[in-house]
Amino acid sequence: MQLTHYNSKFKQQQFPVIVVCQNVSNAPNIGSLFRACDAFGIEKLIFCGTDIPLGRKMTKTSRATEKSVNYEMHKSALEVVNKLKENNYFILSLEISTNSQALNKVKFNPNQPIALIIGDENFGVSEEVLKISDAIVHINMFGQNSSMNVVQATSITLYEITKQFSLK
Repeated sequence: MQLTHYNSKFKQQQFPVIVVCQNVSNAPNIGSLFRACDAFGIEKLIFCGTDIPLGRKMTKTSRATEKSVNYEMHKSALEVVNKLKENNYFILSLEISTNSQALNKVKFNPNQPIALIIGDENFGVSEEVLKISDAIVHINMFGQNSSMNVVQATSITLYEITKQFSLK
């Protein structure tokens, strides 16, 4: 018998992870980020930028998770990341770069909270944020394409982080 969210046995849990979105501005992506953060028990979702659509197009994909996920809005991702760094968050940027490491090779410290920085759908995480990151990770890809949708990549990364945190 297929289970629903009413009769599944998943244990609710919250992990010390904050997702920081730098200029993510596609409404369906924003709605899907709420769903992913809810699914993975993320502490907080922070949207940074000036054009963050939280209207009907977003709620169509969020399926009301914006009501249960703690979130904030800020103008500057750099300011948010600097503040999280001061508060002992491990700054983890999700980006393919010359010094990024494969996500599956990174071991996360379950005793240190993580700020996962994701970037704009077209331009990714800014150079200024990459420079202050403690680590930059990418997802190994085996097809012709070198990138994937920001929500898919975020979900894969959150799965790996919460999997490792669950093993502590």
